[in-house]
Amino acid sequence: MHVKVAGSLSISGPPVRRDSIFRISSMTKPVTAAATMILVEEGKLRLDEPVDRLLPELANRQVLKRVDGPVEDTEPAHRPITVRDLLTFRMGFGYLFAMREYPIHRAAAEAGLGPGAPRPSADPGSDAFMQRLGTLPLIYQPGTSWLYNTGAEVLSVLVARASGQAFDVFLQERMFEPLGMKDTGFSVPVAKLGRFATSYMVDPQTHELVVYDPAEGGDWALPPVFPNGAGGLVSTADDYLAFAKMLMDGGRHGKQRILSRPAVELMTTDQLTPEQKARSGFGPDSFADHGWGFCLQIATRRTQVASVGSYGWSGGMGTLWQSDPREEMITILMTQRGWESSTPGGVFVDFYALAYAAIDD
Repeated sequence: MHVKVAGSLSISGPPVRRDSIFRISSMTKPVTAAATMILVEEGKLRLDEPVDRLLPELANRQVLKRVDGPVEDTEPAHRPITVRDLLTFRMGFGYLFAMREYPIHRAAAEAGLGPGAPRPSADPGSDAFMQRLGTLPLIYQPGTSWLYNTGAEVLSVLVARASGQAFDVFLQERMFEPLGMKDTGFSVPVAKLGRFATSYMVDPQTHELVVYDPAEGGDWALPPVFPNGAGGLVSTADDYLAFAKMLMDGGRHGKQRILSRPAVELMTTDQLTPEQKARSGFGPDSFADHGWGFCLQIATRRTQVASVGSYGWSGGMGTLWQSDPREEMITILMTQRGWESSTPGGVFVDFYALAYAAIDD
């Protein structure tokens, strides 16, 4: 194992340490998928069952006739949304990254469900979130298209209702404690705030680096009303390594088994058809060399240094994770600087290049 620590937790602040805590934003999503698969293996959820039993807010969906059409111009869904649809982001609702603003964008924003960096204090409670989502039509028919993010948010509610526990409690008992992830959660206790990084973003108008969320008194200083499985977790490099290593080891952590090996293999297998990739909310070329499993990305062609079959995901607030089974290598980068676009550059690109350049066999 090689660990490199550099920089400071805030501008002119204390230095980063190995146990520093970062907002991992969308790297929360694979954790949520793993939690869902625990319940699938226990028979409390089934991949291809409709979610209506536990999420009645999503029953009897209406679907836009045209993605750019008025939100009232709908038709009935051809079939119910399934658990698999949520895991693969094919539920029919999520982020569209089109340059123009469609009526569904405005309706989602008015409901408090628009895109953007995580802001836990602005989230409604989980039941209120589902009620708001239930007032909106789906953008596409269930199972036909990949749209980002919302599926993972819904999964965090589904896991809570299926398990009979709050989502954060379920994760703590079934994953974080068994894996020894002692600094991972949806908020940072007062005693740990000295290890918590300040979050920065680049202002799109001034191009200056500005504080998005302070360590003390910020959005993660108190437990959220909605433990959001799409982007709410904080973690450390070592904690997330424990999760990534569990997946790399086929669901096992030491003598404990979190998931079966087949469940991990299913999570890390491309689930999308070419047609679904072509209609992606990221654009038609976003899956040219990648696929999508259960809340994570998989390399399907070797156009970069990573091997085919490598999997992982990243966080727009400044984090990256990738596991390469062929090279038996896990790479994790934690920073406190958010991305300036959906395609990161700079250190986020150099990190992978340098990691693979270190291979000497």
